[in-house]
Amino acid sequence: MHHAKTDSEVTSLAASSPPRSPRRPAYYVMSPSPADPEKFSLAGSTPGGSPIHHFHKPRYMNSPIHHSRESTTGLSFSLKHNSGPWRKLSHGAESLSSLGGEETEEGLEREENSPLRCYAFGLLCFVLFFTLFSVILWAASKAYKPVILVKSVIFESYNIQAGMDYTGVPTKMMTINSTVKIVFYNRGTFFGLHVTSTPLDLSFYDLKVASGYMREFYQSRKSGRVLTIVVTGKQIPLYGGGSTLMSRSNGLGPTVVPLNLNFVMRARAHVLGNLVKSKFYRHIRCSLFLRETRLGKPVRNLAMGCEYHDSKK
Repeated sequence: MHHAKTDSEVTSLAASSPPRSPRRPAYYVMSPSPADPEKFSLAGSTPGGSPIHHFHKPRYMNSPIHHSRESTTGLSFSLKHNSGPWRKLSHGAESLSSLGGEETEEGLEREENSPLRCYAFGLLCFVLFFTLFSVILWAASKAYKPVILVKSVIFESYNIQAGMDYTGVPTKMMTINSTVKIVFYNRGTFFGLHVTSTPLDLSFYDLKVASGYMREFYQSRKSGRVLTIVVTGKQIPLYGGGSTLMSRSNGLGPTVVPLNLNFVMRARAHVLGNLVKSKFYRHIRCSLFLRETRLGKPVRNLAMGCEYHDSKK
């Protein structure tokens, strides 16, 4: 059963309860943004439209001690929370600056090396082009082999007589005088030829009985000449190989002596100065007969008895 409180009881309860202090407003500290860490602000949590915001201003708000404490707390809190991003920002800035420096150095090196690369590329292209051009010229020159022909062989004199070699051994001795004419023609249209030859040897089987030498000469392009070489042999000992040989000088009838003419002619073309050279070699071998009855006259059927072989050396 509830009893209604009288006015006196209500009054006594109100007097006995301690007076309530006004509610303290809550404040928040706004940390500075990463873009501007030096700016910070303090703002109340009460909405701007509330009566407390406009009319109620507690006394401790004006206290310099309280304001200093709140400001220091807010600043330290803000710096603690933002120290990490600032460290990251400074580290990132240093990395960017170092990367920028490296890129600048690399750019300078590329600018310095670019002319050298161009020169090297140009030199390589020139070498390749010059090599290709030289190979083409060399191959083209090979198609213009010189013409070399033995035109005639004339035996002027021939003699067989008894004698002794340089050691005093008695044997037959042979003396021959002959003239060999050779036709040389340079077919090249863009190069001249330097021409030499080995000694022209006349052999009786394997025994050399006469030799002749040709002087070196130069033949210009698209031109030719006839060479005359004297081939002679004087008092050549025949030993046992010439036992069957005879001559009119010793009272015997005219004879026929089988001989071989051998030599190699060399032609060298300077197609592009001393850089590109082309060489031609022709081996010539002629089988002929010395007929004592035809001394002073060209040997017959010479063209049929001569063989020509081209080689690399």
